[in-house]
Amino acid sequence: MPWYLVAPGVVAVVFLALPLAGLLGQAPWADLWSLLTSPEALVALRLSLVTSILATVVATALGIPLAFLMARSRPFGSAWVRALVTLPLVLPPVVGGVALLMAFGRRGLAGQLLYDGFGIQIPFTTAAVVIAEAFVAMPFLVITVEGALRSGDGRLEQAATTLGAGRWTVFRRITLPLIAPSIAAGAVLCWARALGEFGATLTFAGSFPGVTRTMPLAVYSALDVDRSQAIALSVLLLMVSVAILVSLRGRFLTGLRR
Repeated sequence: MPWYLVAPGVVAVVFLALPLAGLLGQAPWADLWSLLTSPEALVALRLSLVTSILATVVATALGIPLAFLMARSRPFGSAWVRALVTLPLVLPPVVGGVALLMAFGRRGLAGQLLYDGFGIQIPFTTAAVVIAEAFVAMPFLVITVEGALRSGDGRLEQAATTLGAGRWTVFRRITLPLIAPSIAAGAVLCWARALGEFGATLTFAGSFPGVTRTMPLAVYSALDVDRSQAIALSVLLLMVSVAILVSLRGRFLTGLRR
């Protein structure tokens, strides 16, 4: 390999690895378990697990039909719809939180109807955490599943239709089993993104212990109070992220190339 490629490549690897090495080097390994099992950490961990799982369920229930429409329907497969779906991937998280406030706040587009008609207030509640996490995480699932649908062998579905199978039967017996691995990969990526969501959650839901303070928010709060606990929680989130990326082995990036 030419040196003019190797040199910047090595610098790039060091640049990416150095912060992680710094985090692991400063981790309080001797007290890691006690820090992770403290009451504050357990409350944040439990809330993060509950909200991220609920957000993944919401994203899966809405994202799979959307991915199917984007792959098979010309209007839903337009560049405008695709840009809208992928926008949360590049949108600054704080901007996403502000947008959610404008939509679901007490004077928002939908929030005012909910508050005036039913007395329901979404911002700064646990439900707001789920909504924020689903908003930023759903594109991961949609892109992965759409890529699988576009690259799948449509001849199997055509053969089943020719033999008299209805649309629901074809989807349930042919399409769904074929894309099941991609659904699983997209759901895992979606869950991981929801678990690590910070900016939109902080803006839209706030940081209230036991109500909206998830693990990333607990890390941020602990930096000013207990630096060791902040590092311990960061190490836990880092380990979860590495485990997910290794297990998926680039499936999401493959879906993007499709």
